[in-house]
Amino acid sequence: MNPLKKLAGQTAVYGLSSIVGRLLNYLLVPIYTYRFATGEYGVVTEMYSYVAILVVLLTYGMETAYFRFTKSENPEKVYGTSLISLFVSSVIFIFLVYLFKNEIAGLLKGNTSEQIPYETYILWFAFIISADAFTSIPFAYLREQGKALRFALLKLAGIGINIGLNLFFIVLCMDVYKHGETHSLFSFVNSIYSPNLGVGYIFIANLAASLFSLVLLFPELFSVKLVFEKAIWKKMMLYALPLLVMGLAGNINETLDRILLKYLLPGNISENLQQLGIYGACYKLSILMTIFIQAFRYAAEPFFFTHHKEKNAPEIYARVMLYFIIVCNLIFLGVMLNISWIQYFLGGAFREGLHVVPVLLMANLMLGVFFNLSIWYKLTDKTHYGAWLSIIGATLTVVLNVWWIPIWGYTGSAWATLICYSIMCVLSYFIGQKYFPIQYPVLKILLYLALSVILYFATSFISIDHNVVSVLLNNLFILLYLVLVWKIERPKKMVI
Repeated sequence: MNPLKKLAGQTAVYGLSSIVGRLLNYLLVPIYTYRFATGEYGVVTEMYSYVAILVVLLTYGMETAYFRFTKSENPEKVYGTSLISLFVSSVIFIFLVYLFKNEIAGLLKGNTSEQIPYETYILWFAFIISADAFTSIPFAYLREQGKALRFALLKLAGIGINIGLNLFFIVLCMDVYKHGETHSLFSFVNSIYSPNLGVGYIFIANLAASLFSLVLLFPELFSVKLVFEKAIWKKMMLYALPLLVMGLAGNINETLDRILLKYLLPGNISENLQQLGIYGACYKLSILMTIFIQAFRYAAEPFFFTHHKEKNAPEIYARVMLYFIIVCNLIFLGVMLNISWIQYFLGGAFREGLHVVPVLLMANLMLGVFFNLSIWYKLTDKTHYGAWLSIIGATLTVVLNVWWIPIWGYTGSAWATLICYSIMCVLSYFIGQKYFPIQYPVLKILLYLALSVILYFATSFISIDHNVVSVLLNNLFILLYLVLVWKIERPKKMVI
């Protein structure tokens, strides 16, 4: 089978869990933003910002190391070694969090007078993070074995539990409780639901889903005899540690802005949480770009490792990058040229941050480009370069956010993210050409990027009072983009 067609097929299957799941989770955003205040949603944004960093820390690059060493070592020993390693570290993590939960909560509360039960949240998230880190290896095992359908079904099952519990607590229970004793379900709801917990039910749903996924993965956990090989573990750790640094730095790039906003904005903690909630909600409007990139990454990482010894591998990787850019541009235009109605996915109090959405979409696009470019140091075992690139990016993120947040608020954070990822892409491209030369169609890529931005700005000069006509006209610009891409690529028999 044509390797690009195989990659597209795997992206579609792996993307089923990612795309459908994230879209379903995306449908929870209007529930959150219409039912919770901006400050309450700010707590949600804050907690998940820490989660993103801690999951990487607790996984410490083992997932990618697993893919790398199943090709050169005994696959069963690699699986057992990585699984046992993550189990031990996860148990230690839970124990330490339990010991120091009060001290950590004190740091998060700062000088706020609001009664936010951080101690409880912290303990819940210790189990969520540990479960997610530990199950990364069984899920990687399914990907490596090519069991895309089971992978997708298990992911969707966990997502289904999460969404179902969100709807139960935040929609059903909240509405029943508001109706009071006149509602037939009030006695039942009153026995299990506490309105004071508020956004805590979002975290409870996540905890239940993570533990449920762990249970569903029991067949994979015991499918082979688990053996810990110290020699293999040392090799994996040497390979993985630079990836850990890179992963931590990468997640700092992605989430540090939402952590710093609470402390660097000029208001008090309560006011800053409100701004954080607005920014976090608007970040969700770039979810389609994130969904595609995540689905692509699930399929692309094993794909890149499988084909790297083929003579035409650089040519394949170059075409993958080009088509990736084409699709991402389409997503950018699809969201921004339909923002007039997409904005209603957010509650009214959250829409003041819509101006950062195009910046965040482009930032996520550049992150996807960086992932494509990163293949050179993974294939050549020069992962320390990836670590240094991510450290440079993290440093830029810290400096620009500390500089710009007090001046421009979350708008400065959005631009800092875009600039950071763009610089990382440029550096990775030029260094990569030295160690693993790939003739990327740079001019064509820049042309398509410029085309999407020009088409987006072109619509701002057209003012039509009728909303339906305006939306239809905007989508004609999307069609124009597709036609132009087809005209350019068709003579070369575009292969997808």
